[in-house]
Amino acid sequence: MKKTVIALGLLATAFAITPAKADKLDDIISSGTLRCAVVLDFPPMGSRDASNNPIGFDVDYCNDLAKALGVTAEIVETPFPERIPALMSGRVDIGVASTSDTLERAKTVGMTLPYFAFEMAVTSNDKSGIKSFEDMKGKTVGATAGTFEAIALEKQVKAWGAGEFRPYQTQADVFLALSQGQIDATVSTSTVAQATVKSGKFAGISVVGKAPFQTDYVSLFTNREEYGLINYLNLFINQQVRTGRYAELYEKWVGGALPSLTVNGVYR
Repeated sequence: MKKTVIALGLLATAFAITPAKADKLDDIISSGTLRCAVVLDFPPMGSRDASNNPIGFDVDYCNDLAKALGVTAEIVETPFPERIPALMSGRVDIGVASTSDTLERAKTVGMTLPYFAFEMAVTSNDKSGIKSFEDMKGKTVGATAGTFEAIALEKQVKAWGAGEFRPYQTQADVFLALSQGQIDATVSTSTVAQATVKSGKFAGISVVGKAPFQTDYVSLFTNREEYGLINYLNLFINQQVRTGRYAELYEKWVGGALPSLTVNGVYR
């Protein structure tokens, strides 16, 4: 009995002196900085103003999150294909980068509940004659590699059995190619399409209609084993909606009808 008591005492002492493992949430708070991967060629979600400062919905969202954590936000410009590699290499803590919540991505990173929802639109070169999604059949089309719309569009081109799909590194590359006539049309989020045409930076292009792709729900993401941080991010998204901040940011950067983040029968 005495030996048992001594053994239990030693075990208890060992647990007492073993330091608790800090998680990513603790690390961020301790560091005083939240590093967010943000795509800055994707207006109105992310871009730069005349003074080269990052602006947009995702930029404000990162700033809001940093404020809630009591730390300083650091916006790390990250092109679409580099979002997850930036996290895996340790360059960023989280992604606030309009990232579709696909099951394939969830094998690599931990994804939150949706914080934004996109509808898809067709933008064409005015000389192409394309006036609808179906008019794209047999044409040369393109989109930003790795995005929800690029994957869906490439699949559609294969289903049509006609035309050509071209992937591009950035959203700006897509619209430049479209304006120069290298591609006839593209599918992008309606927010990006309208903002790009309105900017006047790319001549000879117009938004001509909707693309019949499903709503693209996008999530914040971090390392998949960081359950504490993921739980915090989910609660933060909830708070953004119920305090009205989500609606405020949407009106500021996009305008119009506020898209619901609720999937009937799933998200409540």
